[in-house]
Amino acid sequence: MALKRMDNVGIVVDDLEETIDFFRELGLELEGRATIEGEWAGRVTGLGDQHVEIAMMRTPDGHSRLELSRFLTPPVVADHRSAPVNALGYLRVMFTVDDIDDTLERLRKRGARLAGEVVKYKDVYRLCYIRGPGDLLIGLAQELG
Repeated sequence: MALKRMDNVGIVVDDLEETIDFFRELGLELEGRATIEGEWAGRVTGLGDQHVEIAMMRTPDGHSRLELSRFLTPPVVADHRSAPVNALGYLRVMFTVDDIDDTLERLRKRGARLAGEVVKYKDVYRLCYIRGPGDLLIGLAQELG
């Protein structure tokens, strides 16, 4: 038995429109939107009766996706967005960009702010973490050389 691929990373958000616009500015494409509800959905998630709006965002190379979810019911029960980068569990997603400075400038216009600093790792990458819409933690990497 072999793993075929990673299909997507799911992120629960407060404001679906703002988050879609933010990730579009980063360079992802909106692949589609849907409302997920019904008995089958509750069986998959273990949440019972649920009503969720989702948007699937695709990276330009077509290999990776983000599933953005806004829960209407049941309400969100936990919030770990303010957790530091050394917190247990799923915490952030990282993207490789052509120009980290240009990307930061564009995303700052959509409310992004640096979590720390832009740093250089050897002569391989420039890296940073930013806080995006709803304080989502997002990593940016620019390959050097």
